[in-house]
Amino acid sequence: MFDFVRKHTRLLQLLLLILILPSFVVFGLQGYSSFSGDEGVVAKVGKQSITQAEWDNAHRNFIERVRSQQPNVDVSQFDTPEARRQSLDALVRQYVLAEAAADQSLSVSDNRLLRQFTSDPRFAGLFNPDGSFNKGLLEARGMTPNQFVAMVRQELVLGQVLGGVQATGQTSLLSNRQAVDALFQVREVQWTKFEPKLYAAQLNPTPEQLQAFYKDPANATWLTAAERADVQYVVLDIDTLKQRVTVSEDDLRRSYKENEARYSTPEERRASHILIKVDASATADQKKAARAKAEGLLAQIKQNPAQFAELARKNSDDPGSAANGGDLEFFGRGAMVKAFDDTAFKLKKGEVSGLVETEYGLHIIQLNDVRGGTAQPFEAVRAQIEDEARKQLAQRQFAEAAERFTNSVYEQSDSLKPVADELKLPLLTMNGVLHVPGDKDQGPLSNRRVLDALFDASNRAKGRNTEAVEVSTNKLVSARIVKHSPAALRAFDEVKDELRTRWVADAAAKAARADADKKLTAWKAAPDKADLPAAVKMSRKTMFSQPPLVLDAALRVPEKQLPAFTLVDLGADGVAVLKVNKVLPLEISPQELKETQNQFGSYWGRAEADAYYQALKHKHKVEYLNEGKKVMSAQKSASAS
Repeated sequence: MFDFVRKHTRLLQLLLLILILPSFVVFGLQGYSSFSGDEGVVAKVGKQSITQAEWDNAHRNFIERVRSQQPNVDVSQFDTPEARRQSLDALVRQYVLAEAAADQSLSVSDNRLLRQFTSDPRFAGLFNPDGSFNKGLLEARGMTPNQFVAMVRQELVLGQVLGGVQATGQTSLLSNRQAVDALFQVREVQWTKFEPKLYAAQLNPTPEQLQAFYKDPANATWLTAAERADVQYVVLDIDTLKQRVTVSEDDLRRSYKENEARYSTPEERRASHILIKVDASATADQKKAARAKAEGLLAQIKQNPAQFAELARKNSDDPGSAANGGDLEFFGRGAMVKAFDDTAFKLKKGEVSGLVETEYGLHIIQLNDVRGGTAQPFEAVRAQIEDEARKQLAQRQFAEAAERFTNSVYEQSDSLKPVADELKLPLLTMNGVLHVPGDKDQGPLSNRRVLDALFDASNRAKGRNTEAVEVSTNKLVSARIVKHSPAALRAFDEVKDELRTRWVADAAAKAARADADKKLTAWKAAPDKADLPAAVKMSRKTMFSQPPLVLDAALRVPEKQLPAFTLVDLGADGVAVLKVNKVLPLEISPQELKETQNQFGSYWGRAEADAYYQALKHKHKVEYLNEGKKVMSAQKSASAS
């Protein structure tokens, strides 16, 4: 009997958008106009230009989405060339797929959007209790309903471009069998490990050996102290301004009165009903018979309201509620068709309605319970109202304060005290700030743009302020170096203990390797005298039973060479000597064989979709320019090395 889905098609489309909106979907891709020149353009897809501003915006939006989902995440990890390359890749992909979709005249119907919503359980809970849409979800994304509708429609359209290719991935039985053999092959292996720690106890370096180790160029990297500095900095953000603004008690009470509905629990009602179904195509006699039946049931209920549930079980034509005595559970306004809704919200608890006619037929409604509909007192929500008011006032002040902040750190570049005094900001300090922080938490001084500006030669030498850098939304930072320490080799006495530890570890690893090489040579010459543990079975199915390097080495020995010995470097864990004896018969169930065929088909589908996308990039003439070209070229160089 619920009419909600039919009446709220557009509403459901908006909800769909909120849940499946991709990280870099771009509203109105085809609507961007090309620049007359290539200045400020980072990529081209055919005649469409992607600007530096679009790229920056897409990357910033991605970071903000991550921050909203993981408030404690260190966003500086996304302020890297690799992260920006990925954001540009994603942006180019949207343009390429949009061009392909236009060529193929692809589209998505309203029914398709609605089907997506009704089949996805993640949409539960995105309505307000009264059945209306939570507009805050849209406002938080700075989008209008029409833009959201266009964006999700576009995303589903773009998904069709590669979806058809990916869904048809198939492999031959022969290819699948070969893959299964590689995945499930079992080998009988004997192996032993030569661990450096077993050789370390007998090693004691001389002073001369430590000095030679200290001077070895191979150790220069870890012996060199990283470039660092003692730093002063100031931060301007919404939270700082929020602490300084004041809101009068009258204003707080006025806001409470104006928004009282926000602090109320919407009224919900729990009702039971009996439905006597009347089809739209019913004849006059059928309608008359249905009404007579409904009136008869109503008369029985009025005589004895306690029998409502029993009569509903026996007579109601609503299969969803009849078995429960007609109980519809709690619902808010707007969840039912209008005539039903209006009647249910007029009844008093325990009261039974007359006949209510809707497009589904005739209803008899009994109101069982009422909850909500009451406002929280001002005192209970005062802190919330004050916090929101302070934040709004701070946001209004931020733009003007940001301009003063930016101008001051530039115009009085030799000190941060003037801007700190002018805007009443704390003058902060941090010692030992690293140019490349790695895992060290340096707060806002972990931002790559701040660090590059801070350690720039001109700023570093004269202790100048950096420009005002936006490290996150509504958060500006400027910093200056008070004391600079360039990268330098640490003194021998300072690192003597660490030198000894590393020398012993290095010498122990060499001793373990030498012993392993000696044993391997002897065992190859006389396999029957090899002092190895009992054989074990190794396969990809038991990959967690042995070190990955050992397993990989055991499976890489050509089958034709078995039995055979091999040696594996385990890094800090030493080395291992393996004797791979033979390949055991393959053991795989029909179910596993079927599952692997489906899995490999999926892999093939993804590979074919990627190949198709690369072809589309070529067809639509993707070209990287300016900063985009630099980032992509750097990535290719890194891959080549």
